[in-house]
Amino acid sequence: QVQLAESGGGLVQPGGSLRLSCAASGSSFRVYYMGWYRQGPGKERERVAMITPDGATSNADSAKGRFTISRVNAKNTLYLQMNRLKAEDTAVYYCNSDGQLFEWGLGAQVTVSS
Repeated sequence: QVQLAESGGGLVQPGGSLRLSCAASGSSFRVYYMGWYRQGPGKERERVAMITPDGATSNADSAKGRFTISRVNAKNTLYLQMNRLKAEDTAVYYCNSDGQLFEWGLGAQVTVSS
């Protein structure tokens, strides 16, 4: 079983950038399709980006052109580079596999506000 721990959240002004990290335990991380998800205030959790074991990526429309998902399998780590942040990106961000196979971590709070 893979355990997940997100970090790197914070308060940022509109137009700013943040980089989130997700540390995964266990040796099987590398075989999974992984994604970043977020849950904004009063909203359902949604996936914003996904990456295959080989590094192919896809983004939700809300993240296209602004967010970049990446991974380093040797470090069991998933990343989300977020640029040109908007107020509507305010949410708790989580990582998990495609299909949400693992127990959710605590998430990383991202607040975009002036």
